[in-house]
Amino acid sequence: MSDPTRETDVRLRAALDQVPAYVPGKPAAAREGVTSYKVSSNENPFPPLPSVLEVIRDAATQVNRYPDMAVTALTEALAERLGVPTEHIATGTGSVGVLGQLVQATCDPGDEVVYAWRSFEAYPIVTALAGARSVQVGLDDHARHRLDAMAAAITDRTKVVIVCTPNNPTGPMVTHTELERFLDQVPSRVLVVIDEAYVEFVTGEDAPRSLELYRDRPNVMVLRTFSKAYGLAGLRVGYAVAHPPVASALRKTATPFGVNSLGQAAAVASLEAFDELKERVDQLVAERTRVVEALRGQGWFIADTEANFVWFGLGERSGAFAAAAQEAGLTLRQYGDDGVRATIGEPGANDVLIRVAGDFLLDNPVT
Repeated sequence: MSDPTRETDVRLRAALDQVPAYVPGKPAAAREGVTSYKVSSNENPFPPLPSVLEVIRDAATQVNRYPDMAVTALTEALAERLGVPTEHIATGTGSVGVLGQLVQATCDPGDEVVYAWRSFEAYPIVTALAGARSVQVGLDDHARHRLDAMAAAITDRTKVVIVCTPNNPTGPMVTHTELERFLDQVPSRVLVVIDEAYVEFVTGEDAPRSLELYRDRPNVMVLRTFSKAYGLAGLRVGYAVAHPPVASALRKTATPFGVNSLGQAAAVASLEAFDELKERVDQLVAERTRVVEALRGQGWFIADTEANFVWFGLGERSGAFAAAAQEAGLTLRQYGDDGVRATIGEPGANDVLIRVAGDFLLDNPVT
């Protein structure tokens, strides 16, 4: 019998040593007598619409067949809805899957990817997997992108700049005016990715008109997903809108048959039912307003979030706050000693968050 503890002589890529682990949101811990809520993964608390579930059930009868590798139905539906040519659409396994395809298509070892930090934790992962180098530019005191500093960080080795708006995990958006001024500073050879995973939740003034920017600038790409507002996180469908050379490269680097038949059918049905879905999004935005107002009323500094979550920049007290929430049945997402993110969930979960935050502030005043 072989020894399972024996070390292997197989040689793996050295770049893997630089890849940080993705830390998913923990599931809610069941506790007797306490209602548990998971608000650690920015999931939509609503299940898919009944009409979408019916489409998924019908599509499930054909899972013995390979899906359409070209994702034709969804590509055509997106092109019609967004008013762009089909050849400008590329799909993948969630927006993070498309981003991974992009970095593979653009970066050689030693090339650079510039992005704000803290931002989406998949950015350093997909960058390191390509053997590229992350250039992280710190947020300002209001948890917002410092776009001038990001522009100054661009070098001859920079291939990609990612702008996450609204920013995950802190919440603020980049305005259209700010984004235009930033793009004027970026060399045309550098691809700018506007990552809009939470775009459907945005209600602020001067919100980015990203498709307008993409149409005017060949080096701009828009990245979106069906995981958040559409409530299809478990089916992994995302897409990019980009000019043909970039969109074609994304299709080349995509995992064959990556978007499965259930995901495509559900995404198309969700687009058709968006007016009904929008009512749910509006409910979550209203809950977001209620939560933010309550937290600020308690004395918290809460960044101006345009997403479906709020950010507590607690520093070294992050662990204590996450633990207090867990004790009350609320599973939050802790980011080391940077802070804690709480998804806007069902009203009951939001009520627990407000109560826990108020109690914590009484015992741990935030200056």
